[in-house]
Amino acid sequence: MENVTTLPQQSTLPKRNPVTNEPPKREIGTPSSAWRSRADAWEFLGYAFKQLTKGGSGTSSHSGLQGQAVQALRLLQTIELYWAAPGLAAVASLRACLDSGDYDAGMEMILGMSVSPPPGQAGVERAASGAQDEDPREPQPAKDRPKFEVLFVDDISEHEADALKAEMLGQRRPSDAFTYELIVVPSYEDALVALVLNPSIQACILRPGFTIGSGQPLGRDLRKYLCGLVGSGLAGMPPLGRFLSLAERISELRPELDVYLVAGVSMEGLAGSLTKRFRRIFRRQDNLDLHLSLLSGVAERYRTPFFTALQEYSRRPASVFHALPISRGGSVGTSPWIRDMADFYGLNLLLAETSATSGGLDSLLDPHGSIKEAQDLAARAFGAQKTFFVTNGTSTANKIVHQSILAPGDVVLVDRNCHKSHHYAFVLAGAQVSYLDAYPLDKYAFYGAVPLASIKARLLAYRRAGRLDEVKMITLTNCTFDGIVYDVERVMEECLAIKPDLVFLWDEAWFAFARSHPVYRRRTAMAAARKLDAAFSDPGYAARHAEQAASLRDAVTGEPADDGLWMKTRLIPDPAKARLRVYATQSTHKTLTSLRQGSMIHVFDQDFSEHNQESFREAYMTHTSTSPNYQILASLDIGRRQVELEGFGLVQKQADLATILAQAVARHPLLKKYFRVLTSRDLIAEPYRETGSAMPLRDGLAALADAWRHDEFVVDPSRLTLDISRTGIDGDTFRHRYLADKHGIQVNKTSRNTVLFMTNIGTSRSAVAYLIEVLVKLAESFEEERPARKTVDAGAPRGATPPLPDFSRFADRFRRDPPSGESQSPDGDIRAAYFESYKDGSTTYLSAIDVTDRIAAGEEVVSAGFVTPYPPGFPILVPGQVITGQALEFMAVLDTREVHGFDPQRGFRVFTGKEIDKE
Repeated sequence: MENVTTLPQQSTLPKRNPVTNEPPKREIGTPSSAWRSRADAWEFLGYAFKQLTKGGSGTSSHSGLQGQAVQALRLLQTIELYWAAPGLAAVASLRACLDSGDYDAGMEMILGMSVSPPPGQAGVERAASGAQDEDPREPQPAKDRPKFEVLFVDDISEHEADALKAEMLGQRRPSDAFTYELIVVPSYEDALVALVLNPSIQACILRPGFTIGSGQPLGRDLRKYLCGLVGSGLAGMPPLGRFLSLAERISELRPELDVYLVAGVSMEGLAGSLTKRFRRIFRRQDNLDLHLSLLSGVAERYRTPFFTALQEYSRRPASVFHALPISRGGSVGTSPWIRDMADFYGLNLLLAETSATSGGLDSLLDPHGSIKEAQDLAARAFGAQKTFFVTNGTSTANKIVHQSILAPGDVVLVDRNCHKSHHYAFVLAGAQVSYLDAYPLDKYAFYGAVPLASIKARLLAYRRAGRLDEVKMITLTNCTFDGIVYDVERVMEECLAIKPDLVFLWDEAWFAFARSHPVYRRRTAMAAARKLDAAFSDPGYAARHAEQAASLRDAVTGEPADDGLWMKTRLIPDPAKARLRVYATQSTHKTLTSLRQGSMIHVFDQDFSEHNQESFREAYMTHTSTSPNYQILASLDIGRRQVELEGFGLVQKQADLATILAQAVARHPLLKKYFRVLTSRDLIAEPYRETGSAMPLRDGLAALADAWRHDEFVVDPSRLTLDISRTGIDGDTFRHRYLADKHGIQVNKTSRNTVLFMTNIGTSRSAVAYLIEVLVKLAESFEEERPARKTVDAGAPRGATPPLPDFSRFADRFRRDPPSGESQSPDGDIRAAYFESYKDGSTTYLSAIDVTDRIAAGEEVVSAGFVTPYPPGFPILVPGQVITGQALEFMAVLDTREVHGFDPQRGFRVFTGKEIDKE
């Protein structure tokens, strides 16, 4: 959040100014997030100067407005260094106008300024006079071109900076696809601050003269965050070392940016050794080449091969003698009955509807042209080795990955609470399913995530039973529907120490946006895989493994030590044996820009070509339509472009807006009476949290980074679980009757006593303000209904919520080995159970009362199908699972309207005892 003030460190209140009797001014430091406060400050200055020009000098309101304008300028003084316009010079000029009382001049300046817009808003060309004026050679349409900013890092004078900007401005040509402006900062720290604050930066240029420390009054949070980025040995480094260090930090913060080096001498000797860190190296005199490279670098990210091909196709005349009567609008445009379809969707949609794979288009099932290029660009954007587009959602993406990896009989470890698509995939693959239980949040009626200790214990149990070779893969949801995020790197690292060839599938359906933020990114599958890949190449890592291995294995026999020691140890895999085989499935449409059902599969698999390429292709063919939706494919291409060009700013805004909403609920006297936003302390048990912050981002970027670096689980700040227990209303009723029907607010997930709100890259400040307004209105209505409505203590609205049911077990019939002490197997053949139900007479329906009676009588009742409340979409029961009283009790109080696989009229579909006992 925007911690823009640093309070005085005195233990007593500071004294007022003896002359003016005014309280002392608070020190203002550069915040760690400035998009909102900067926009507000400039907007307020426009308002203030407009009011001040109206006269009334000497009045209390007039002087009060002046004071507030001074505060706004003091804030801008700490951050305008990091934007190209209006810049520090404009701040100083406005302050002079304010001090001299020349408000008309100040107002004229503001009217001529262009302020870089907040994330998600279109840029406006600068109109103020100065070194950055539009080149008169440029035609007027230049104002419609996308505009970005370039960070130039060198300690030069203001005069030199103006000359540099003028030189680069002189390189502009009417044919340039984009325009840009330069930001000049003097130091290593200032460069990092600019990248944290200013999402408009698309490229960085480094020159030898930059210093290390910032001269700006950096806020405490920002200073602490920088401490985690800036090493202590920089002062003693040679210039080349500082170049490389800064380039690495830039890559960590904003890997999408192009970084250039401008060297003074001996550039030929540097060229061969720096290609991994810098896009190009230039001499100081190469301004034209530098200018063209800046535009080329952005153009490469701006490029959308398939979307562009589809646009070009739609503009060409064509006659259709093939499928799709709707193509080119043929069956719609001349119809008197369905012409309103064209009116609603527009002609472009119909012109772009085709089944053609030629003419610049491509085949999704066998891509060699524009789709392949688009997928390659997506792989680069998301840090994958390969990326595949999917046009029917992550449900299908999950099935593709599972079918490509798993063969009948392979054991897969999986969170029981993962999305139902995984469970159906196991049926298709014929895998032996070994369900893992996430920790329950019984008070709020949903699950967290699977502790690493549970995963290690299960793997060690298979090793102890001599079955570790049967375990093929593990599937986990990251992040969960409710925002619980794993430490992906640590999970993979410790699992590979036990099972070096384990395959990982991370279901990131709700986490595609995370790649765009430096703190979020570290917990994504692709980033963690790349980090481990680099670590495995480090000789020091191999040495650490060898040292640990000596303590974990018998020196003579080589047999593993007691499992208890393995459980207590932070395991290090053998880098010579571990294979990184990592897959991530993402619902692009859920958290990024894409049409519904647009998803991607990202792959980082060192053995893909050797072990999985053919099976993946066959699985992809199995589940992918031969008539893919081109509009979805084009939207995935566009969504990737947005990730690379503005993803950082949009995700920063998304998280900040959620924190603003949480703070509003916590601070408003009426809202906090009825609502409470659950924090990390509510959602993550203490053993899984090393850090103590309840809401890390509220405490600052440094606190967020600290928690995401150290805690086993963290909570995505953009997910807000609102506890509504005190309203006495259940979650489903609150969602439909109070939010959707009365106020048009859409949410997806509820539990018995919570409602989940999610901000996304499309959320606006006005939308957040409206939600706060609606919650206040609802709280006011609850107040008016008292004493008819009795405020409920923080608990559950209508009686206590029963404990969440863990996975019981598979019936013995569907287990590979029957119970026999230590060798008892937790996995079951879900495919056999699923297809057993196809046999005539094998199943029947029992009411909840009948099932309860049979269980009480000691009978074993086994589910014949999936029972899945939606949302969140994970099954309470699966085929072959023994039904328990705990599951029945939970089902009885479920308030979700949509429960797949359960017929409220007939009850539960279960196996007949006769079929279960049959060999």
